[in-house]
Amino acid sequence: MMSVFDHGAPLPCPAPFNMAAHVLAQAGRLPDKIALSIVGLSGAERWRYDRLESAVRGTGTGLLEHFQPGDILMMRLGNSVDFPIVYLGAIAAGLIPVPTSSQLTAPEVGKMIAQLGPAGILGGGEVAVPDSDLPVLGLDTLRAMRDLPPVDYDMGDPDRLAYIVFTSGTSGAPRGVMHAHRAIWARRMMHDGWYSLTEQDRLMHAGAFNWTYTLGTGLMDPWSVGATAVIPAEGTPSEALPLLMQRHQATIFAAAPGVYRKILQHHSQLSLPHLRHGLTAGEKLSDAIRTAWSDAGGGQLYEAFGMSECSTFISASPDHPIEPGKLGRPQIGRRVAILGPDGQPVPLGTEGVIAINRQDPGLMLGYFGARSETEERMQGSWFLTGDHGAMDAEGQIEYLARADDMMNAGGYRVSPIEVEAALQDIPGIHEIGVIDCEVKADARLIIAFYTSDTPLDESQLLQLSGERLARYKQPRAFLRLPLLPRNPNGKLLRKALRDEYRARHP
Repeated sequence: MMSVFDHGAPLPCPAPFNMAAHVLAQAGRLPDKIALSIVGLSGAERWRYDRLESAVRGTGTGLLEHFQPGDILMMRLGNSVDFPIVYLGAIAAGLIPVPTSSQLTAPEVGKMIAQLGPAGILGGGEVAVPDSDLPVLGLDTLRAMRDLPPVDYDMGDPDRLAYIVFTSGTSGAPRGVMHAHRAIWARRMMHDGWYSLTEQDRLMHAGAFNWTYTLGTGLMDPWSVGATAVIPAEGTPSEALPLLMQRHQATIFAAAPGVYRKILQHHSQLSLPHLRHGLTAGEKLSDAIRTAWSDAGGGQLYEAFGMSECSTFISASPDHPIEPGKLGRPQIGRRVAILGPDGQPVPLGTEGVIAINRQDPGLMLGYFGARSETEERMQGSWFLTGDHGAMDAEGQIEYLARADDMMNAGGYRVSPIEVEAALQDIPGIHEIGVIDCEVKADARLIIAFYTSDTPLDESQLLQLSGERLARYKQPRAFLRLPLLPRNPNGKLLRKALRDEYRARHP
């Protein structure tokens, strides 16, 4: 038997179609229901479905007063409800939003702008925006649009471009990942295959509004079925999340593994009477965290595997619990294989590259302006994830390793080459190499290793990295070496850098 999971195709996406119209389709049926609760220790801000849809469609009308359908718009908004409203408003009107992390620095955003050539920037203010000739619509302008008459949903081919997200490229340059309107339809396979999501659920996501994990799992998916999304207010500490889950009757909780670890550092026992289960994605969940969460009374955690190019497509769920040492199995409707070097499926139990069928409705349209790089990730009828795994007879997949040196920083995939390129011209540094290292159980940080004539001031190096890189991309320590480890061909040996860190911090 070969390592192929194929239990039937997904339902075809309806046409004509608009992603925002699909997300808010329940608003007409449930106008008075709470769609969103932004919760804090001192209270909550609540949005009904009718108010949410009115704000989204009014924003779409306002954006069309400044831009043309098909225009690309860079989003530079903070951790607030403005983010999903502007995002959906643009998609409703046929514009192409580019959601970005508020942590990005002006130089980082500048590189994205140079790559995309957007028509304008939405936001700014306290969120870094590079100097440019592009029109910038500030927060006050965007909020005023909510009261405008509703835009007509821009209906069309489900395969047309809807939005662009950036992922850290292995080449060192962030890549724009283009997604079609049908991407939201494909996420229906996650509702049963991961969430066990229903209209009655109150799904709390621990992430910020402007993180794509939150945007999809925490907002778009609950709204598309008429459930309630619950988001902690900005600045809420991790240790307060169990209280908020209890107070606001969360039935599902979603977070990166590191959030579960931080909660457990403050709570040996949990009282979550309404919680059915937890969800986790972004980085590999350790068995230690899974067991500790269950022992503390938090219930079961269901993990999912995905990427910017295809969201999550392998997962565990209440109907298909995870097996020890496994990621989960492909969701029903997905076609997934484990491929060998020849591009063909390998026998069950054999290591290979995890691949998803290139006709999957959730798979990206491609990398913006990089056709050759897009095709490099395709092999026959498959898209290669770059991650290695092995499949058993039940379709359960064991995660084995990355095929490249991509790092994981708090749920964000980060290319070491991108970080090195941003820091290599710091005065005094001859060479620099970075990699993520395990600093304690279940916690990894990015560490930089450099060569120089004399030791450099680490505080100054940390300050300079803060000026050039988003917080999640910044090294947390700089270690000086006499030489960087390389193979006979001159390739940097990143595994040896990890070994060096372990030798210094046994």
